[in-house]
Formats: sequence, structure tokens, C-alpha cells
Amino acid sequence: MANGSDANSSLAVLIDADNANPSIIEGLLAEVAKLGLASVKRIYGDWTTPDLGSWKASLLEFSIQPIQQFRYTTGKNATDSAMIIDAMDLLYTGNFSGFCLVSSDSDFTRLASRIRETGRWVYGFGERKTPRAFVTACDRFIYTEVFVNSKDDVTAKVLKPHSDKELRSDTKLVNLVRSAIEAASDEAGWAQLSPVGSYINKTANDFDPRNYGFSKLSEMITAIGLFDIERRENCVYVKDARRKAKSCA
Repeated sequence: MANGSDANSSLAVLIDADNANPSIIEGLLAEVAKLGLASVKRIYGDWTTPDLGSWKASLLEFSIQPIQQFRYTTGKNATDSAMIIDAMDLLYTGNFSGFCLVSSDSDFTRLASRIRETGRWVYGFGERKTPRAFVTACDRFIYTEVFVNSKDDVTAKVLKPHSDKELRSDTKLVNLVRSAIEAASDEAGWAQLSPVGSYINKTANDFDPRNYGFSKLSEMITAIGLFDIERRENCVYVKDARRKAKSCA
């Protein structure tokens, strides 16, 4: 499978306009740039309706190609079908290392699985309400709430850093971090932060410290308060604080 973090990877960014908000677009494309080169940027919807009018400025500013898809029947989403057909056409060109699917719709679950079967990476982007089936079908899934600019969207809820009490009460999160440290640690219990992060991402494809209000993994782990952190030259090391307590017993 292609390297998902290769800056030279050619990516196709396909956006479901009916299930995305223009306030996320700047942050979204900045995230895509970390993953590779957005060779194709397309957005799908019925542009004859006033509902999508708020997208106009973003399409011009970020050079995103709008794809028109009329709503033939009320209650049926023809946009999904158009996006899926385009994705398969692009897939068979063989020109792309990965696909970025931007939607909170579970209808794209099978598409994500099918693309992954060919060895391409699939990055999903959607809101917290995204069905779990679509989330797990992607190699990595990023919740778009972390991209919302509250200045552009007055309805946006700014993600504030969780308190140590909130973080500690999240048993799933604490156990995930502990398992990652254990898997990457040396005999003394210390683990470099980078391998810890890699283990977490492989275990939980939708993990992101920004979901908890932190820009970096080290900041989130520090805030939990259950782990020791040391900085040695250019590397950060972490250790389960319980390990020290046991050794002193």
C-alpha cells in the first residue's frame, strides 16, 4: 500500500456538498496537504438550489470544481451516485495514491472499502454524527469539527481542551494510551512519543488529539496527568506513572 504520509502522493479530494459545511474547507485542505498533493478537488451537489449558495466563495478561493447533479426525485440523493461513479472512474486511471472522501453519509462505506481493496489509501472526513461503518471503512477518519472556524460559522462549537477529570474519566482513551506506551516501551517503561502515536492511529483510525481540544498528542497526554513525560534532546518520551509506583513498592 502507498505511503499515506508521502507529500508527493497524488490525492483525489471528493466532497459531498449536501453533507459538508464551507466553514471547514480551509482547515480541510490544509490537512489534505499534510497527506499529499490534492491533484483533483471536486464537490458534488445540485447547484441550482439556494441551499448550496454559501459554497460559492470557497469554490473560487480554493479552486474546487463543482459537479452539477440534479435532484431527479424528492427524497433520493443522486449526488451520492454521481460522486461514487466519479471516484471509480478516477480509481481506474491509476493516477492516484489515495482518496479523500468528505461526507458524513454512510452511503460511501462500500466505496471506501472498494478503494482500499486496490491498495489505495482512503481518508474520510465527516462530522461526529458519521455512522461508525463509514468511519471504520477508511484507513483514517478525521472529524471536521476540528476544522470549523467559529468566525465564519456562528453556530460552531469551539473545541475547548478537556479537563484532566474529563480525560481520566474516558476509560477508552486512557487504556488506548496505556496500551500504546506498553507496546512501544523499553525495559524501563519509557517509550518515544512518535511510535506511541503511530500505534494509537493504527488501533483507532479516528483518534485525533484535536478531538479533545489539544493540538498535539504530547499536550493531551500531559493533561491527562497519569503519565510521566521527559524531553531528551529532540525526542519526547512518555511512561505510565503506575510503572514507577510499582517499582518503588
